[in-house]
Amino acid sequence: MLKTLIHHPADHPPAARRGAAADTRLPHIFTASLAAIVLAGATATAHAETFSWAGTTDPQTLDPHATNTAPVLGFLNNVYEGLVRRDKAMKIEPALAESWEPLGTTGWRFKLREGVVFHDGSTFNADDVLFSYERASSEESDVRSWFAPVSSVSVVDDYTVDFLTNAPNPLFPDSIANFMIMDSDWAADNEATRPSKEAENHATRHANGTGAFKVSARDPGVRTVLVPHTDWWDTLESNITEAVFTPIGQSATGMAALLSGEIDFISPIPLQDVPRMKEREGFTVHEGVEARVLMFGFAHQADALKFSDETSDANPFKDQRVRQAAYQAINVDALISRIMRGNAQPASQLVSDAMKGYSEANADRLAYDPDAAQALLAEAGYPEGFSFGLQCPNDRYINDEAICKAAASMFAKVGLNAKLTSMPVRNYWPELREDKFDMYLLGWSPGTFDAEHPIRFLASTPNTEKKLGSWNFGDYSNARVDELLPMIQTEIEPGKRQAMIDEVTGILQDEVAYIPMYVQPLIWASKDNVTLTQRTDNFFILRWVTVN
Repeated sequence: MLKTLIHHPADHPPAARRGAAADTRLPHIFTASLAAIVLAGATATAHAETFSWAGTTDPQTLDPHATNTAPVLGFLNNVYEGLVRRDKAMKIEPALAESWEPLGTTGWRFKLREGVVFHDGSTFNADDVLFSYERASSEESDVRSWFAPVSSVSVVDDYTVDFLTNAPNPLFPDSIANFMIMDSDWAADNEATRPSKEAENHATRHANGTGAFKVSARDPGVRTVLVPHTDWWDTLESNITEAVFTPIGQSATGMAALLSGEIDFISPIPLQDVPRMKEREGFTVHEGVEARVLMFGFAHQADALKFSDETSDANPFKDQRVRQAAYQAINVDALISRIMRGNAQPASQLVSDAMKGYSEANADRLAYDPDAAQALLAEAGYPEGFSFGLQCPNDRYINDEAICKAAASMFAKVGLNAKLTSMPVRNYWPELREDKFDMYLLGWSPGTFDAEHPIRFLASTPNTEKKLGSWNFGDYSNARVDELLPMIQTEIEPGKRQAMIDEVTGILQDEVAYIPMYVQPLIWASKDNVTLTQRTDNFFILRWVTVN
C-alpha cells in the first residue's frame, strides 16, 4: 500500500519537511553559570505560553526503541504515540488505535485512527504499525521484551492490524502503552530502520512522531525545544507555544533556577527543600507516590567477584545465605527516615501495594538484623566477610548516591565491604550490560502496572529468542518462575492468577533474588501559575500543562 505526503509549508521549515525537525544547534554552551544553563528559558518571562522545565536526566536518545528507560519513554510520550495510551488516572485509552478487540484466544485486532499525520506531514497507516513492531521487536531493540507473547503481526487493511499471540493474553493492550509508532518511510529514508543502543543513527537525535509536540531543536545534554504539532488529531489541553527542556544535574542549581523564575518547573526537587518550598509564595510542591521500587541486584551467575580483594576466585553472592545477609544488613527504615526524609514507603517485593498482582501473602520484609546477617555469613564460610563492588547511578533516582553510601556503611558493619562506584546514568546502563558489577542499584516501575511486568523483565532467565529477562542484569534464574510466567500471562481467572503470582513472589523472596527497599516518592515543584498532571509513572506530559 502507498502512503501519501501532505505538506504544510507554514508549519514545517524547509529543513524539516521530510525528515525530522531541523537541528538548529543554537550557539550556546552549558557551563556552571546559571545564566548559561537556563539560557533557553530566558523568554519565559516575556511570553506566558513559553514553558521552561528541568530535570536531572537528559533523555539519552530520541529513538523510542533504543532504550527502555523512564527518562526516554517519559520524554518521548510527548513526541511519539502508541496504539493505546494512559490517561491522567493511568487507565488505558485509545490513541493511534480507535478501538481493539480480542481475536478469540489467539490475539488482538486493532482498528487504526484515520487522518493522522506525522510531524513531517506524511500519513499514518498500518504499514507504520507493522514496521514499528518489526523494529521494536528486533534484536537491536531494548524494548523487545514487550513483544515476547507475540507470534506474528499482520496487516488486514490500511487501518486494521492483527497482533497474534502465542497464547491468550488479556494484558496485551496494557503492555504496549509505551510502544511508539514511527514513520516507516522516514526511517528508511534516513537509514534508521533499526534502533542502535551503542552507536548513533538519525533517530538518535531526530524525531518524527504523531504526538502533540514535535522537536524543533536538540542539543543533547544541553537543551531540547518542543513546539505543538498543529495537525495533531486530538485536542491539546495546553496553551504552550514552546517548551524548552534543560537537564540540570546539580539540585542546588536547579532550585536556584526555579526560585529566580528562569524555569517554570523542575523534577525532582531535593527532599530537604520541600518544607521551605511549601512556605514560599509563588510556588507549588506536587507530591505523590511513584510506582517505582528501588532495589539492589546481584551478579548471580558470575564465577567470581570482579571487584573483591579477598575472593577474586569465587562469587559468594551465588549463596542464598550471603544474599540474605546483605538483605538483613540494611536498615530500610533508617534509609527512609534519614536519606529520604520520611518520603518513601518500605517495599517487600518488586512492585508496590498499589500495583495489580501485589502479593498480600508476601507483604512482610525480612527483619533488619545485623547479628543474623553475621551468622549467615559465618555459616556460608565468610566469618570475616569480604569486599565487593557496588555500582550506583548518581543522577537517576532521588538521592541515589546517598542511598548507596548509607547502605555501604550498613554493609560494612556486618563485614560486607562495599567498594562504591557511582556514575551518571548515561554511563551506568552500559556498565551493567557489560557485567561490570558485583551488586547494583536498580529502580523499576512496571509499565503495565501489573506484577507480571517485573517477573518478565527482572526475574525470567534471560533469553534473547523469547525476548525475556532483558533487564535481568545479574542473570537470576529459577525454572519454576520461568514455568509460571506464561501461565500468569494467560490466566484469566483472578484467583488462580494471583495464586501463581504469590508463588513467584515467595520464590523471589526465599532466594533473595533482589533486595527490595522502598517505593520512591514523586516530588515536583513549579511556579504557582502552572497547572499540570502528576502521574504515578513519573512521566511529565506537556499536553496537560497550562501557564496562566
